[in-house]
Amino acid sequence: MISDSDLIALVRAYNPKTNEALLRDAYAYGAQMHEGQTRHSGEPYFTHPVEVAALLTEQHLDDATLVTALLHDTIEDTGSTFAEVERRFGSEIAELVNGVTKLTNLELSSTETKQAENFRKLFMAMSKDLRVILVKLADRLHNMRTIKHMRPEKQVQKSRETMDIYAPLAGRMGMHWMREELEDLAFRVLNPEARASIIRRFITLQKETGNVVPKITEDIRTELANADIVGEVYGRAKKPFSIWRKMEEKKQSFSKLSDIYGFRIITNSEDDCYRALGVMHRRWSAVPGRFKDYISQPKTNGYRSIHATVSGRDGKRVEIQIRTRQMHDVAEAGVAAHWAYRDGERVENPFAVDPATWISTMTERFEQAEDHDDFLEHVKLEMYSDQVFCFTPKGDVIKLPRGATPLDYAYSIHTRIGHSCVGAKVDGLRVPLWTRLRNGQSVEIITAEGQKPQPTWIDIAVTGRAKSAIRKSLREEHRDRYIKLGRELTRVAFEHIGKKSSDKALETAAKELSLTDASQLLEYVGSTELSAREVVMALYPELAENSGMETVDAKRPVVGLPEGVQVKRAACCQAVPGERIVGIKYKGQGVFVHAIACDALVEFEEQPDRWLDIHWHAGRHAASNTVTLALTIVNSFGVLGRICTLIGEQNANISDMHFIDRKPDYFQLLVDVDVRDAEHLHGVMTAMEADSDVAALERHMDLNRKP
Repeated sequence: MISDSDLIALVRAYNPKTNEALLRDAYAYGAQMHEGQTRHSGEPYFTHPVEVAALLTEQHLDDATLVTALLHDTIEDTGSTFAEVERRFGSEIAELVNGVTKLTNLELSSTETKQAENFRKLFMAMSKDLRVILVKLADRLHNMRTIKHMRPEKQVQKSRETMDIYAPLAGRMGMHWMREELEDLAFRVLNPEARASIIRRFITLQKETGNVVPKITEDIRTELANADIVGEVYGRAKKPFSIWRKMEEKKQSFSKLSDIYGFRIITNSEDDCYRALGVMHRRWSAVPGRFKDYISQPKTNGYRSIHATVSGRDGKRVEIQIRTRQMHDVAEAGVAAHWAYRDGERVENPFAVDPATWISTMTERFEQAEDHDDFLEHVKLEMYSDQVFCFTPKGDVIKLPRGATPLDYAYSIHTRIGHSCVGAKVDGLRVPLWTRLRNGQSVEIITAEGQKPQPTWIDIAVTGRAKSAIRKSLREEHRDRYIKLGRELTRVAFEHIGKKSSDKALETAAKELSLTDASQLLEYVGSTELSAREVVMALYPELAENSGMETVDAKRPVVGLPEGVQVKRAACCQAVPGERIVGIKYKGQGVFVHAIACDALVEFEEQPDRWLDIHWHAGRHAASNTVTLALTIVNSFGVLGRICTLIGEQNANISDMHFIDRKPDYFQLLVDVDVRDAEHLHGVMTAMEADSDVAALERHMDLNRKP
């Protein structure tokens, strides 16, 4: 593990004025809080925060960010609190640590609808201080580098989450080196056969042709020297995942894929960038359609560079990136360049984008989305896409994602223009609406009164804005028909499982699926954007087949207990598997499990020796975790019996029942229900809430019930 002195030496290399006392204090505090904790590899847990901090020193980040890295797991995984971190290290660092904790608690690899909501939370957390996502990205990179020590199913989950969210986010922030490494580490887990195949073909290619990278690098250096251009030249073979993605996109085999090598020229000035481009094009043939000038048209994250593909030595295609040193610093650090230090002073890089401006451009276009699917589509397009710049007939520039069509162009100007679009001209020639636009083209939209969006436009449009506007128009036009059809489809689906498709059930299902109301739910079902089975499953998840997970030993439901120590669930908060927990030692009684948010934990804040870092065993737990539910139901014949049957249908057991109040029109009671985990409990409560005779339902917490 890197010592505090070694870490400080890394910081002093770029910031001699660093606050060494602050870094040493944070290092010592983090080591103390994580004492006794280990990683899956068996190493002391504190090695992880230290490595995360070391990763951030490579980006020359400020002291506050580095201290946050050292402490980023303390509030979440130790007995430390926000108040204590704030007292010792100040409000700025406490807020940063708390922000990273909130990001960690987001379940970003869940269902699409929930993922969209989590993306909203992600951007809200980022908007307060972008440094929290820099720490989180470094945290994810180190976890991916050591992922082999996790369980196989956890490796797949984390790798998918990395590929879908964190890698493109790193790329969108301009940190392309991190995006490439994250993608390749996830690729190693998700498709090891494909990755191994590409590496084997690389080895075979090098045996046949030799290592061409140093040869081409020397060719480029020679040409620059002949033209009196001072510059650094670097070359490399592209990452296995990058090559595999090109093979998938172009539907080509490895043998036919030519541009698998990348080279970078770092010059002293912008003028030299264009001079170097001219030298490259004079020496080698340019590949048509493979040129992008991000110096004259920078990306929104501040990225500037010239990209050109040429037919190099022996006809091999190579991609060349040309930029200045300052442009290169931003290309390496992305948005993080705003906080970069050099010689103890914050670097004023003219190309570094202001984080506040960047995050506002990221979020403002998402505010128009009317539902979660539209929002998620906006986010993914914004993060994944390269941009295409087209011109209006008046010469204004319109930015669109790669692959955009004239239809996307029309909607980007105005929704009214998009709705009335009947055709388009590109560079003066009439083209179909499904034509893919390219950089530098001039686009003119032809409109006609009375034109309305067509259902086929959904497949033509690429941008979330266009798709959202088209869907909205189509839904409004056919809304009544969709609702009527949706009502019939849900009625049949509910009857199939012996349930009634009541208004209360539909409203509850709409809430579960994050829709506005039952009418929107029926509209989505009728328009096939949502299946009737998904509605049923939102209310009655126990109807799904069991996943075949390993059964957990009921006597040892948690991980992290000392050998031979008994464990019990605290009666005050009744934590269940799936919820974040902490263990509290009671003399002579063993360890009691509390939910991490349990108010009863306040009395133990000054007794850190009694806290244990524990978590639930992964797998299928027995339905033996009792949870008390506070229930208000209509006092009518058969209602209580029906509620009890409903709980039984969810494979849950009623272990006790206590009436609090009996009135002529309603009953208030406490029901003890035995469940497996948080998901099982959620399913039970959702099924109960869907019943029209249930007036109120909540989980009952009683701090007076001692462990």
